[in-house]
Amino acid sequence: MTFADLGMSPPSNSYLTADQLHAMEPFYPLHAWVCEKCLLVQLEEFETPQQIFGDYAYFSSYSESWLRHAEVYVEMTCRRFGFGAQSRVIEIASNDGYLLQYFKRRGIGVLGVEPAANVARIAVEEHGIPTRVEFFGKSCAAKLVKEKIRPDLLLGNNVLAHVPDINDFVAGMKILLSPGGIITMEFPHLLRLIGLNQFDTIYHEHFSYLSFDFVRRLFAAHGLKIFDVEELPTHGGSIRIFASHVEFSVEIESRVETMLDAERKAGLADLATYRHFDERIKKTKRAFLRFLVEAKSAGKTIAAYGAAAKGNTLLNYCGVRADFIDYVVDRSPHKQGRFLPGTHLPIHPPEKVAQTKPDYLLILPWNLKEEIMEQMRHIRQWGGKFVVAIPATEVI
Repeated sequence: MTFADLGMSPPSNSYLTADQLHAMEPFYPLHAWVCEKCLLVQLEEFETPQQIFGDYAYFSSYSESWLRHAEVYVEMTCRRFGFGAQSRVIEIASNDGYLLQYFKRRGIGVLGVEPAANVARIAVEEHGIPTRVEFFGKSCAAKLVKEKIRPDLLLGNNVLAHVPDINDFVAGMKILLSPGGIITMEFPHLLRLIGLNQFDTIYHEHFSYLSFDFVRRLFAAHGLKIFDVEELPTHGGSIRIFASHVEFSVEIESRVETMLDAERKAGLADLATYRHFDERIKKTKRAFLRFLVEAKSAGKTIAAYGAAAKGNTLLNYCGVRADFIDYVVDRSPHKQGRFLPGTHLPIHPPEKVAQTKPDYLLILPWNLKEEIMEQMRHIRQWGGKFVVAIPATEVI
């Protein structure tokens, strides 16, 4: 059954160079479906993970709030579970070493598993994080176990939703985790996606959209038990799960049942909840386009902040191009000088905003709204205003 039909869209992190602008660009259906039996929301696979993640443009270290989040996480896990110099930590999809650097500073042995070679290179060269360039699953896990590498803490942030074969991924964690080890996984919560109208978090790199109940059942099917869960503000509303082998004796916290109850009350066990979401998306699109048309008709200029994947979903779904938005700025030098996929909007450094003084600055990564508004507060000097489109169009 359809959950969200966002039309045709290019892969959201396929940023273009100038010489690619006149070449054919692949667009694929961006159509999320819900399984009427298990209620998993998924996309079809049109490009392989190797094509999507082999050379990746997202570097975690360019978000200050995300770095703070990682540092607090490291402090919490070390305090709660007693990790120290004798411990080993493995992060799946470790990106540029943004998180493992904090464990390393504590003298804890670390290893990253990261499929994007260009990102892994930064982790090694700039942070000194040993990193395997590989996709994680049963095969990768078996190789590490054969080398006698098994972690006391196995973690992954925003990766569980990125794998097309989610069963192979979780089975790999079961193989790799040490007998008394702990797993933590963070992922955007389907409850928040639906409740806060976050349809722009749907893009080809995200194969699955996860409820806590589904993940709990998935882990149980592979011999892993979730013993705790907590809500996080990251990415517009995520959850962090804590899991272990079913054989490992650990008390199941009351927050597990509380979360399951919250999902039941929100209707996540009811197909009607999923059936009505697509119409809400269409209303949001019309309201956003109404704002853009009225602003441009009044002679206003509009720029955007953040060459984020969620922004590419929004702009391509709404058909917004240079007729509405002049350019996008982003702090990452790996994106500057390139162009957004599909819309072909040029990406500049943030200094471009002060040079052109737009009337409106559209914040595409709305989950970082407060951080961006603080960084760009100088737009108030010429009367500039901030705009967000999710969960509804709002001028700030």
